[in-house]
Amino acid sequence: QVQLVESGGGLVQVGGSLTLACVGSGLALSSYSMGWFRQAPGKEREFVATMGRLDALTYSADSVKDRFFISRDNARNTVYLQMNNLKPEDTAVYYCAAGRTTIPTMTPTDYAYWGQGTQVTVSS
Repeated sequence: QVQLVESGGGLVQVGGSLTLACVGSGLALSSYSMGWFRQAPGKEREFVATMGRLDALTYSADSVKDRFFISRDNARNTVYLQMNNLKPEDTAVYYCAAGRTTIPTMTPTDYAYWGQGTQVTVSS
């Protein structure tokens, strides 16, 4: 059974940092492009960051550029999202996803598998 499980969310103050982890089971994440998305209350799910299979290319949304960084550890079958200088507008449920493309992709329909999400709340 294919499963992605996120962890690492929580409550943090403005300016703080969190690292989210996404562990895969039933699939080797090294064979997939990976992405992080988020959804705030009352808003649509939005792209946060993505990396291709070969890890050389990563892209982040303008709203998180230079603050959030995606990476992976193939030995642990885990993808991470390092989040720095958090702002109240970063409050959302964060989802990881595994896609079948080789290159990074911001398109949700390119992703075949999704985790259940982890809540991040930034207090001011």
